[in-house]
Amino acid sequence: MSPIKASPDQVDQFLQEYVLWTIKNGRLHRQYVFKNFVQAFGFMTQVAFLAERADHHPEWLNAYNKVTIDLITHDVQGITERDFDLVRKIEALQYPIK
Repeated sequence: MSPIKASPDQVDQFLQEYVLWTIKNGRLHRQYVFKNFVQAFGFMTQVAFLAERADHHPEWLNAYNKVTIDLITHDVQGITERDFDLVRKIEALQYPIK
């Protein structure tokens, strides 16, 4: 069964709870800033394990102490509950932010 694209109202409601996340180019988007590269890389490692368990992988970029994450469900070319779930898991991680 294919995931179902979230409605604009569902996305808005989600963003009210996760205020540091935005929509950019049709994707859930957030940039994290850490003290240094090692902390950023450690965070990415934690997210990689979450993503692999969920079989849902982010589009992301690391530049020194910054990690940018974009999430979309490619099967439906939109945001779905799979994206919301991964954000919730990412936000539940304990990580030091600058």
